[in-house]
Amino acid sequence: MKQAIAILDFGSQFTQLIARRVREMHVYCEVFPWHTPADRLQRFNPAGFILSGGPASVYDEDAPTLSPYVLQSDVPVLGICYGMQLLARTLGGGVASGAKSEYGLAEITCKLQNALLPPGSQPVWMSHGDQVTTLPAGFVALATSSNTSIAAMYDEKRRLYGVQFHPEVHHSPRGMELLRAFVIDICAATANWTPQAIISAAIEEIRLQVGEGAVLSAVSGGVDSSVATALVHRAVGAQLRAVFVNTGLLRLNEAEQVERVLKDFLGIPLTTVDASTEYFGALQGVTEPEAKRRIIGAKFIEVFSQEAARAGNPQHLVQGTIYPDVIESSQGAIIKSHHNVGGLPKDLKFKLVEPLRYLFKDEVRCVGEALGIPPELVWRQPFPGPGLAVRCLGEVTPERVERLQLADAIFTEELFNAGLINQKPVPGKPQLAQAFTALLPVRSVGVMGDQRTYQETAALRAVTSEDFMTADWAPLPYDLLGRSANRIVNEVAGINRVVYDITSKPPATIEWE
Repeated sequence: MKQAIAILDFGSQFTQLIARRVREMHVYCEVFPWHTPADRLQRFNPAGFILSGGPASVYDEDAPTLSPYVLQSDVPVLGICYGMQLLARTLGGGVASGAKSEYGLAEITCKLQNALLPPGSQPVWMSHGDQVTTLPAGFVALATSSNTSIAAMYDEKRRLYGVQFHPEVHHSPRGMELLRAFVIDICAATANWTPQAIISAAIEEIRLQVGEGAVLSAVSGGVDSSVATALVHRAVGAQLRAVFVNTGLLRLNEAEQVERVLKDFLGIPLTTVDASTEYFGALQGVTEPEAKRRIIGAKFIEVFSQEAARAGNPQHLVQGTIYPDVIESSQGAIIKSHHNVGGLPKDLKFKLVEPLRYLFKDEVRCVGEALGIPPELVWRQPFPGPGLAVRCLGEVTPERVERLQLADAIFTEELFNAGLINQKPVPGKPQLAQAFTALLPVRSVGVMGDQRTYQETAALRAVTSEDFMTADWAPLPYDLLGRSANRIVNEVAGINRVVYDITSKPPATIEWE
């Protein structure tokens, strides 16, 4: 039985979001570049295709095209925005630039009984300049808007559908209903993508790949590496040895927490290497963000290579790669460099074990829960690979990092007590996507106890986001911000001013460096 959905990516910023929506139905899906060879798609054997949006115009000379295999496969197809226009043009319909573009909220009206859209009007999110002007043979218009007479179309006999709007974004309130109708009702995909099913399949694959060989895991303290390590340990037990490098750039008490969870709670053999002195020495005098990242990456390689040699250079290495890393690995310009164990020297000749390679972050957390990892680790905040070095703007010293750790712990505690972070989301009570404190190399004059002070500034940052590709600053309650600021200046030596970052992404990034 065909169980999965293939998503063809035509360059939309929302492609990952489409995949996440499908996975939320417990249906497996994968994202493929639009030019993926037919034999690769045939091996995947999908129950249906979703064609993403994209920035191109279908009539451009070098515009992405639709593989003939998609229409020859005789499975349902849903085109979204550019995907709808491409479907129409490929099948002989007309596409042209609209009299006016349509960006943002719009209202569509459907007057036909059909399997995809309920009759009536509903708000949707539009983002297009082109539109379908002539329907292909066999298609009928399914919905209209004030800007176009063909806001959606379908060929019921061939099970081909197109919508000009974006059902995957939360600005289309009933978009999930549409996607569910396509995936579950029209494609008849099987909803069996559950944490237990993921764990069972991963264990089987890990054992098949590793055999009787030794496995080494680099634990960073983050969710991904911890869950990947726990999953491999569940599969191969004593064959696994985990190494945790304490860089000195972790959050307050984080090193102790990681050791307690992995070693004492989960029983995973763990070697902890305190390399904080080496890291601070290497970072002395360095202020440029990319230089920090490169130094930290190189130092990690050096330390980890030594530990790998002590372990006899095991053949297999666990890496916490997740699906967004895979999708984005060949896309776009480098905004920030990232280091991970994938950058280890080739002469170590590791074979990578990546049990989370096809999971989104929320799926990783659910798998972690199912593996018995404590909630405080599973639902902890995202943390950059270089650690606090890129939240400590300017030179990274032990004194400044300690100052940042204490300030960040206070802000985190206040947010946790308010139910906003580090807890499993409850319907109707959304969590912040990310929140942290940055220490700025900006000194200002203050007064404490009738004494003049000249100290550093802490910047609080909290954002909401669906996919971390874009993010909005969170309008936190004034009393929470006031309480956090008051505690920081009173409890943390060296900080006399606290500010709140109200910049969205874009134009800013979520992290400061």
